Amino acid sequence: MQTNVMKKICAITMARNDAFFLRHWIEYYGSQLGKENLYIFLDGTDQPVPENAGAATVTHCERIPGQVVSAEKRRLAHLSNTAAELLKKYDLVIGTDADEFLVVDPDCNETLQSYLSKLKIETSVSGLGLDVGQNMNKEKTIHEEQSFLSQRSYAILSPRYTKPVVLAKPVTWGSGFHRIKGHNFRIDKNLYLFHFGVFDMKMVEDRFLDKDRMAAGWERHMKKRTKVITRVTEKKPLKGDRFLSLARTIQTFCRPIYAWNKPIMLGMKWVMKIPERFKKIEI
Repeated sequence: MQTNVMKKICAITMARNDAFFLRHWIEYYGSQLGKENLYIFLDGTDQPVPENAGAATVTHCERIPGQVVSAEKRRLAHLSNTAAELLKKYDLVIGTDADEFLVVDPDCNETLQSYLSKLKIETSVSGLGLDVGQNMNKEKTIHEEQSFLSQRSYAILSPRYTKPVVLAKPVTWGSGFHRIKGHNFRIDKNLYLFHFGVFDMKMVEDRFLDKDRMAAGWERHMKKRTKVITRVTEKKPLKGDRFLSLARTIQTFCRPIYAWNKPIMLGMKWVMKIPERFKKIEI
């Protein structure tokens, strides 16, 4: 770590028909960075501006057409170009989907801005990915007025969500922010990327009613993703920070032969009991 003055950091996202998560994205990153440093792109001129946007910069884009794979590539190309422009006036850019939240370990007693300001980042930095699910035997439907992590206690240690979401220089993100083209990545020991996209069965079922998503080919993807809830419900969870550390080590050194700049867990799908200290995180 280095002891720098506070860096200027912004966060960007693009969303369509995602009002629930976008509200929480704005509140979380706004509290960490200031809403004036949030840049939100709405995919389609029919999308309403979030009521809590405040000083955030909200831009309506023409709808990105096509099936999920091709549309996703165009979406990330747009966000990569945007990040490159923003890096002319910001030190760092954080790019995530609206259901992803980059969190500093509460034991650090740091805000996201203060912690990232102390890091020496050459190109990018990643948090360890935690794909949060719903234990159907123990956890009820999400109540929006309560924080997410006060209601959810289990996650899969997923390399899919160990993403290089913090950029220090212009690069090109791959689809879904999952990698940076032509660059390796570094997983920081105190950063975690929480994904909440399938953390509530009722919400997942409602998404199958979204005609836009189904028309774009999301049905197969969503059915695959619901396996997170099944796994979290049925598998005995691991406990203790040693498993977080071990997963970080595995993902740092193990890569698929077809994508050297993506992490893997060697086929292991560990279900983790989220440490109690994270329950006080306001998301």
